[in-house]
Formats: sequence, C-alpha cells, structure tokens
Amino acid sequence: MAEHKEITIRAKTRIGRGKNDARRARKAGMVPVTVYGGEGETVAALAPLKELAAILRSEAGRNTIFTIEVEDGARSEVMFTDRQIDPVRGRLIHADFQRLVRGQKIEVTVPVHLIGDPVGVREQQGFLEQIIREIEIRCEPREIPDAIDVDVSNLGVHDVLHVSDIPVDEKIEILDPADNVIATVGIVKEEPVAAPVPVEGEAPAEPEVIGKGKKEEEGEGEGKE
Repeated sequence: MAEHKEITIRAKTRIGRGKNDARRARKAGMVPVTVYGGEGETVAALAPLKELAAILRSEAGRNTIFTIEVEDGARSEVMFTDRQIDPVRGRLIHADFQRLVRGQKIEVTVPVHLIGDPVGVREQQGFLEQIIREIEIRCEPREIPDAIDVDVSNLGVHDVLHVSDIPVDEKIEILDPADNVIATVGIVKEEPVAAPVPVEGEAPAEPEVIGKGKKEEEGEGEGKE
C-alpha cells in the first residue's frame, strides 16, 4: 500500500503571485503550491523544495499521503495531483495538492510490476514484452497500492495478458479498458541469410582447388626428366 507514515510539510502563505515573486521564492528553496478540494477554500502557499522532493523520491512517490500545515494554522491531509518540473534543471517548480476526504474515492495512476519468469521464456526461447507500465485506478486514499503486481509465470509464446486478467482487491476499481494489453511473450525469428547477388558482367567465382590427389601428382611427374 502507499506510504502512510506521518509526514508534515510546514508551508508559508503565498502573498505575491507574479513571476518575480515565484522566482525569488525558488531561489530561497521554496516552491509555489496550491491546495484545493475538500471543504476548504483554495490556498496558495510556499513549501520547502527539499521536503517535497523527498516525497516524490519515496517509494509511493506522488501517491504519498501527507499533511500540509500553512502558517495560519490550517492543516490538511493531501496528495500530489499535479507538478511542474524545470526541463533544464529537473527541479520541481510548482505543485498542486488535493485535500483528502475520509470515505471519498480518488483516481490515481500506479505502476504495474510483472512477477515471475514466463514459461515461454524459460522453455520456448521467447522474450517478455511489457506494453503497459502504469494503470489508472479508483479507490480510497488509504487503499492506494504502491504497485499492481501481476504474475506472468504461465505465459507461453504468443500468450497475451490483458487488463481484465489483473486480480485486484474489491476495494480497487481499475479504470483502464479491460481489453488493453499489459504484456505478451514473443519469439525471435531468425532472418534467412540471402545468397550473394552476382554483379553484372562478372564471371561466377571458380571453386577453389584445395589439393591434388596422389595419382594426379604422379601423372604430372611422368615424362619430366
């Protein structure tokens, strides 16, 4: 399941909304964030980059549940819903957080992990190809898994694993189409070696003479003094 250890991020109320204000905040190690949803009003704040980056690097990543506490004392249990990354530096420059409401389901994306060694790979010299690496699900925040594990041990050559084949807990609803292909086992086909094409105007190559027989050598020696 998603990481549920208590994490609290202390943020400051964001007053300036211009690009210059955002730039100064980032230089100070802060990230502009927006908190919305639930029963509260939308809040603009500044949160420490270092702490948010640590959350995104954790096992649960963007599906981590944590508490954000703005300096006015408002506390909200939230999750990442969107984030912007600087394409040059690779740093977080803005994030949106959604307030979580107990009993209310949300939609999130989780990775798909293939478990096991397919029979088509072990015994039939095939190779496993994973087509889908993430799926979208709907569930309560506390039920979000770190990943969906799918056993592929019984897949033979040309077998296909669909979304409908994923066994999941009844508390989790998969939103991807049931006929989407998750993985398949293919086989490497050896390409036939083509015969060399003769160049126009060239005579066909003569077979190379490896050696002469004993009688032929003796015959060549006769009559020579």
